[in-house]
Formats: sequence, structure tokens, C-alpha cells
Amino acid sequence: MANWYESHVDRQIREAQERGEFDNLPGAGRPLPDHGELYDDDWWVKDLARRERLPGGIPPTLRLRREVEDLPEALAKFKTEDSVRRTVADLNIRIERAKRGLIEGPPTILRPLAPEEIVAAWRRAR
Repeated sequence: MANWYESHVDRQIREAQERGEFDNLPGAGRPLPDHGELYDDDWWVKDLARRERLPGGIPPTLRLRREVEDLPEALAKFKTEDSVRRTVADLNIRIERAKRGLIEGPPTILRPLAPEEIVAAWRRAR
């Protein structure tokens, strides 16, 4: 007989299986949700928002992170340098508020944006 170690958790799982506690679970035999779809970095946030029925969906600090990540693509929509600067200033104010815990959601490690670098990128793209 083989000598093997069974942890407390493994034993509980094995015993539950033997009692049939995992039989006929909802979704048994069906594919996992979103199987085969494109990977989304924010899958866990969207799943949390759906499960917890959060009003407004994604928490504000995570929406802010998404806005910062999407800014390079959004620059093409701006018509004036002033609008770019106002947007960056607004994002920086919200980043500072989020870092101080004044915006709801998980903590953020976002750094303030460099307005001159963003304006220069906007100019190059035009």
C-alpha cells in the first residue's frame, strides 16, 4: 500500500465527494462562462459588479484607471490643446483624490500625469 499524505482540506473534499455533495450542482456539464471569448483584464471587476449588483457598475477608482489607460487613444478626439490640458488637469485632480481615499473603490497606485508630455504626444499625432 502506498504511503501518501492527505491534507485536512483534501480529506474534506474527498469525503464530500463520497457523500455526493458535488453531484447535480448548478451548471454541471455546461461550459464555463465566457469560455472561448477574448481575454479582458477587467473580467474580475465586471464579474464582481454583476454578482454584487453594484449600481453604476465599475467602482470609480477603477473607472479612473481605465480613463488613464485609454487616454492615448482618446487624444485623437481632442480639437484644441486647451481641451487636452483641461482633461489632464481633471484626471490629475481625481488621481490625487483617489490616492487620498476620497473616491470610492479599491486603492490606486496611479501616478499624476505629465501634462507637457501628453500635449506633446497630442501635437505629434495631429
